This record gives sequence, structure tokens and C-alpha cells, in this order.
Amino acid sequence: MKIARVIVDVPTSQTNRLFDYRIPEHLESVVGRGMRVVIPFGPRKIMGFVIEVTGETKLDKLKDIVDVMDFTPVLTNELIDLGKWISETTLCLYITAFQAMLPQVLKAKYKKELWLLAEEEELNDDLAKLFAGRAVISYEDLQDSTVSYRQVQKGIQDGLLEVQYKVKGRETKKTETFIAPAVDVMKLEEAYEDLSKGAKKQRLILSYFLENPEEVHRRKLLEVLSTTTASLKPLIEKGLLEEVHKEVYRDPYQDREYERTTPFDLTEEQAGAIEPILQSIEHKEHHTFLLHGVTGSGKTEVYLQSIQKVIDQGKEAIVLVPEIALTPQMVERFKGRFGSKVAVLHSALSYGEKYDEWRKIQRKEVQVVVGARSAIFAPFENVGIIIIDEEHESSYKQEDYPRYHARDVAIKRGEHHHCPVVLGSATPTLESFARAKKDVYKLLSLKKRMNEQAMPEVEKVDMREELRAGNRSMFSHVLHEKILDRIQKGEQVVLFLNRRGYSTFVMCRDCGHVMECPHCDIALTYHRRSERLKCHYCSYEEAMPTICPSCESDSIRYFGTGTQKVEESLGQLIPEARIIRMDVDTTRRKGAHERLLTQFANQEADILLGTQMIAKGLDFANVTLVGVLAADALLHLPDFRSSEKTFQLLTQVSGRAGRHKLPGEVIVQSYTPEHYSIELASQYDYDAFFLKEMQMRKMFQYPPYYFLVLLTVSHPNQMYTMDITKQMGQFLRNHLSDNSIILGPTPSPLTRIKDRYRYQCMIKYRDEPSLLKIMNRLFQIHEDAIQNNDLQITIDFQPYQLM
Repeated sequence: MKIARVIVDVPTSQTNRLFDYRIPEHLESVVGRGMRVVIPFGPRKIMGFVIEVTGETKLDKLKDIVDVMDFTPVLTNELIDLGKWISETTLCLYITAFQAMLPQVLKAKYKKELWLLAEEEELNDDLAKLFAGRAVISYEDLQDSTVSYRQVQKGIQDGLLEVQYKVKGRETKKTETFIAPAVDVMKLEEAYEDLSKGAKKQRLILSYFLENPEEVHRRKLLEVLSTTTASLKPLIEKGLLEEVHKEVYRDPYQDREYERTTPFDLTEEQAGAIEPILQSIEHKEHHTFLLHGVTGSGKTEVYLQSIQKVIDQGKEAIVLVPEIALTPQMVERFKGRFGSKVAVLHSALSYGEKYDEWRKIQRKEVQVVVGARSAIFAPFENVGIIIIDEEHESSYKQEDYPRYHARDVAIKRGEHHHCPVVLGSATPTLESFARAKKDVYKLLSLKKRMNEQAMPEVEKVDMREELRAGNRSMFSHVLHEKILDRIQKGEQVVLFLNRRGYSTFVMCRDCGHVMECPHCDIALTYHRRSERLKCHYCSYEEAMPTICPSCESDSIRYFGTGTQKVEESLGQLIPEARIIRMDVDTTRRKGAHERLLTQFANQEADILLGTQMIAKGLDFANVTLVGVLAADALLHLPDFRSSEKTFQLLTQVSGRAGRHKLPGEVIVQSYTPEHYSIELASQYDYDAFFLKEMQMRKMFQYPPYYFLVLLTVSHPNQMYTMDITKQMGQFLRNHLSDNSIILGPTPSPLTRIKDRYRYQCMIKYRDEPSLLKIMNRLFQIHEDAIQNNDLQITIDFQPYQLM
């Protein structure tokens, strides 16, 4: 007897273990580790992952597996072990970790049906009318009817009805139809002669196949002959032609011809940096390299040539880039070098496209995957290198369960495959750079730009001085003049603003009342196009008021600056300027991101105005001026990384100017230009910034000197939330060592979101060997409240969002 040990698709801590199921004889040769199966669980049928197949069980009575959902495992042996490791280190459920590794379409859908177990005469009138002679009805039919759930419940208790769950796989394969001759040429000729002269279109189709007896795409056939399916149908019905359905991939990049590129000759610096990586690939050794290269120093070429070496060995490569840098330019570089060997995974693809790209990887049809965070789980089995570009990006950290960091997963996979992991950045995180200084990572440096171009000159403008001089606009005199100058010369400008929306908040000038979200403790943001106020946390929205709800005055004004407002002011200031605005609102639709960038590349606009998404990876030869409008927007957030994030953003955005022959210039507008992160970013002095920021971190006991854990508790009742958080703080003080520092409980900076109150505790520690056990225990103590009392507890071992 064969037994499958299964993790079931029920995300609760009671079911977070293996369940044994008997594999029926007809499935014995099919069921294997890493497959999804349909299993009975209580009264319903659900999906589960087979974690092991064994011949032993401690149970006397076992249920049978009902069906398999896959014929090839969706999780490799390595991914199953990786899932267990993620589950243990982030304290998430096994099922959550495994689901995170798969494309959305592989998550099962459950369809509820109501089955009639008795004769219809035994039902009351309402139920009899509902079934109307059917033995099975869908749950939707019940929801659409007037029958009360109480009647259904009674019918189930009396044994007349039963609810059954049908597990449906969602994956759909895309097929296209081809038409081919179903008989030999002789028979086609006979049929052609037999057709009446009136059947012109049918004769036309047959004569086409007499000349081209191969199969042809149905759409192409109908287009070439300017005919319709009506003429084709009779020929298929007579058995002269046949339809052939072929599976095709939904490839978002198939319509594009990528110009093939060849490797460049490396500069001396690049050759020095790539050598240790190639050695590591050659000797099948795992090392983590930190490639610290200024913007435009040719990091991508080092990646491409390292990947080539891996492909030559018959192995595979995983390349992670931040979601916002997954621009068509980036895809083009990889497709141009490796052609159809590349699969691309990112959030702008439809579920079907993602699934098809994932299947190419699973079927070993590609050797390189380029994608955002989740591409780290690509089901490759012979990885030769893992590259994380812009490693400092906080988007590599998943912000809900499983709260993994792609860098840690990459290093874990690198150890398994004995291959190098390369972390690249112009502004590495302090943690990574500190590890490289201590030789935990190997540091590789690129200090010069590839074309020996100087980094663009940076000029800081003190906006306090502008105000004193009577300039109340958001553009300093110097920036205004330089934009005009560039437009006259036919050069292009990039303007960067660190937020979206039209205006940050709306306030009454008479009484000071600020329009706030009724469900969250946050001011509503004004959106000009729809004349509405929106909450960016819970999606609540309302119309822009004309009078103050507090004092009924009509002095309601907008405060702050958003991209829409900047666009409008620019239009008034420089009416001749052609502007492209890029932010979350203008890039919502599929393909919008690419369309806007292509317009800018084709010089259909003078100014590209945008939020963070334009700070990364863009390379336009004609951009000679970059303006940063509110450099200190990030500095005043309650986050110990705010200086680091400001330094990184300013450096990245400055790197967009003067990348080719024309020299570049950067104007940074700020109300605190003397702040060390703005000062040092304008000098491109990463080393000085690193030393200064490390002093601050040491003084205030923050990473990399200490590890952090953020514990957040939320519940609709404020007193209850506060109370539970206090109890947890006390529990931690009793169980953690005296060297650990426990801060809180305090209200979260955003105390209420979606009508739930949020309190937090922070743990700072250097060495706490039993930390995972203690945190797990904390969960167990409050398990009942989580199940029955709507309590939510989140534990983040590497918090990037402290709000």
C-alpha cells in the first residue's frame, strides 16, 4: 500500500502538518512528490501538495486520494525543502509558502454545489422549486434564489441535501486552430471537380490546398482568401479538410523582433570584476558577490557575460530586477543577447501569460528567467548563477506572508546549487556593504562609467532662499531657466517627484480642519481628474467638498504637491513644453508604461515627469537635465532608513542624465540641502555616506549592528488591541535574554487602517538563539483569539515598512 503525506489547502495552524492519504491503485504510478492532488477533508474535497510518498503510516484507517491535478510535479524537491525553510524562518504556514512559489493560475478554485439526496417529493415547496427536477444545483443558483439558508441548513441536517465542493484547476492552455487536408491530393482534385460552379468560395479554398497541401492557421487562410467560416464548414463536414488544435504560448514579447547583440569588450575594471564570478562558476563554488558599480558603469554587461558562461555549461540563470525597473529596455537587453532562451515574469503580465512563461521554465524550454521578486522560485533544477540587480530595492522584501526577502532565498538556493549569487547596486544597503567589508560577501567594484563620461554635475538649490526671494512656485529660478534652455536646444529633461496624486491633502484655511479617511488615520488625497478625495490605504473615496464640514467656510485649499499639480504648473510656466507624466495613475492600463517610455525615447516629448518608477534603469541618450523637486520628501518619515533611501534615490535619479555623449546636469531642490544624505548624494560619495550613516545606526542601535523584529497587533477594538500588545511585550521581556531591547507597545505610526487599530512592539537583538521558538509560542498562546476573536498578529523578522 502506498501512502501520500499531504499539506492541505486549509490555512490554519491546526492543519499546518502532514496528513496521510492512501493512494488508490489506479493512481499509484502517477502520484509523486511535489504534485497537487484532490483529497477529502471533512465533508469537502480540497487541494493538497504531496510532500512525500511512503509505505508506512501510524493510522489504522485512511481516506483515499480522489484525483490528481498534475501529471508532472509543480514543486521540485528543492522547492519543497525551500518552502519548509521559508515556513520555519518567517513563521508562516507551509501551505502559504508553497502557494507563494506558484503562478496565480495554479491556486485551486473551489466550486460549491448543492446535491439532492432524497426524492423531490420529500422537500418543502421552496426547495422543490429551487431544484426544479435537477439532482444538482450550483451554489450561485441558491444565492440568486429567495430560499433562506436556514431551510438549506435544515435540509442538510435532515439528510435530504448535501453540499459538495468541486476543486477546479484554473490553468487554461491557449490553443489556436489550423486547417489541414484530411484526404490525399487525388481526392481533393475529385472533390474540386464535383463542386458546383456556384460554390465559388469552397472551390477557392480547395484550390488553395491543392497548391499548398500543408496545414495553415485558420485566421491566415480566411484572410488570404477573403472568405468566412461559413464556406469552410461544409468542407470540414464532408471530411475533406480537418481542424487541428495546437497549443501555443501566450507570449507578451512574440510580436517583437529583438536585434541580436554580441558581447562588448570589457573594460579593465569590468574584467577584474567578472573574473572571480567566472572562477566560482567554473569550480561550482557558492559565493555571494556584492558588485558595487556607479550608475552607467556597465554592471549589466558583467551579468550578461556571466550568464553566457553558465549557458555554455548547460545550466540555468535567474535574474531579479526591481518591478519598476522591469522596463522593456531591460527585457530587450536579455532577449537581444539570449533570444528565445529567456522567460520573463512580472506583474504587468496577465495570469495566462505568467502561467505560460512559468511552464516554459518547468519544461526546460528556457535557460534564463528575468523577473521581479517571485521569479526567485523559478522551478529550474540546474541553476548556475543567481543575479539580483539593484539589490538595495525594498521591493525584494515581501510585505505579507510569507515575509521572505528574495536575497535570503537566493543565497539559500545558491548554497543548494553550489553556484554564485551576485548582488549589484550603485548604492548597496548598509547591511550588504557591511557584510562585504567583513568578507561575508566578496566585494567587486566598478568606480568608472563605461564611456569614461564624468558623472553629471549636481547643483543644490535651497528652496527657503527661493521663498525669501518671493518665488512661491515649485520650480526654482535656476531649474526654470535650465528647462527652457534644454527645450530650445532640442534636448530632454527628466523631473522627479516622490509622490503621486494632485495634492497631498485638503485643509480649511479658516478652522484648520483636514479632510481625513473615516476608516484610517490618514488625510485623504485629492485627485484632480475625478475631482475626488481618495484614501491610498483602504480605497475609500468621496467628492471634493465645496464647504468645510467643520465650520462651513468656503476657504478649502489644497496643500502639498503631487505629479498632477506639477504637470499643471509646468503647463502654465512653459506652455510650449510637451510633457509625459508617469505615475501609478497614468500607468494603470496594460502596456501604458512601455507606450509612454517609447514616446519619450522617440522624442515626442521634452519632459518626462514621474514618481519613483522613472528613477531606475532608464537609458535615454538625449536626457541632459534631471530635476529633483522635493528631495527631502522621504527624509521626515518615521523610519530609520529614511536617510539611506533618500541617498539611494538621489543617486539613482542623477544617474539618468548624461549617459551618452551629451554632458548631464542635475538640479536638486530641497528645504534641507545641508542634510548629509543630500549633501553626499550630490557628491556621489557612497563611502563617506556609509561611514556617517553607520555611526548613526550604531548610536541608535539599528541594523546592521542589531537585528530587528517588528510585532504588529490589530483588532477593531482599540483598548483590546492595546491590552493584548501589552501582554505580549511582558511575555517577551520575561522570555528573551537581558541583552535584547524591547520597545513598546506603542500605537503604529498609522494607528487605524480599515477600521482596525494597530499597535506594535519592536525587538532589537544581537544574539537570540531561541527567538523563533519564543515567537512561535507567542502565536500559540493567542491562537484562540486569532481564530475566534478577529485578532491579527504579524511578526516581521526583517521589517522594511515600519508604518
